[in-house]
Amino acid sequence: MREIKIVVAACVVLLFASFAAAQVPTSGNVFFGYSYYNADLSTLGRSNLSGWTGSLEGRVFPHVGMVADFSQTFGSESVTILCPGPPCPSQSISAHEYNMLFGPRVSFSVGKLRPFAEALFGVGHVGTNDAGSNTSLATGLGGGVDYRIFRPIALRFEGDYLQTRFNSTTQNNLRLSTGIVFRF
Repeated sequence: MREIKIVVAACVVLLFASFAAAQVPTSGNVFFGYSYYNADLSTLGRSNLSGWTGSLEGRVFPHVGMVADFSQTFGSESVTILCPGPPCPSQSISAHEYNMLFGPRVSFSVGKLRPFAEALFGVGHVGTNDAGSNTSLATGLGGGVDYRIFRPIALRFEGDYLQTRFNSTTQNNLRLSTGIVFRF
């Protein structure tokens, strides 16, 4: 838990230092929406998790912003318990994953569309009801597009490749998100 606090504190300091070194953000956006997460939970194999994701972006240059991205996904998988002979019973294991990521986002506007690409770095935490929990560094590469409905409101479609290293093994995950963007 101490590792999470140190990494989060370092990311927040770097985020605010980048704001201080560049011009103060005068525009940005807040996003909140649904997230589908296809995760490799090492002990359970691949799992389909659902949850929420949210982000805050402050523009530091006309086409570059700094992003703080947070998400929580959860779900359950039915796994067969090892036993000496058939029939082997199955058990439902609940899992959840939290991600806190920070980094730059590049974007530009074309009519009502605003495509973007991002590179995010931070921490991930996974937990299950029976298999324990683990925390690791996480990286995310992805992008998406915002479709402006009217001036301050847009609809976002986003896809990210997230990599974590829980229990000393590498997990390659896919996160698809959609939701509402409030621009300021």
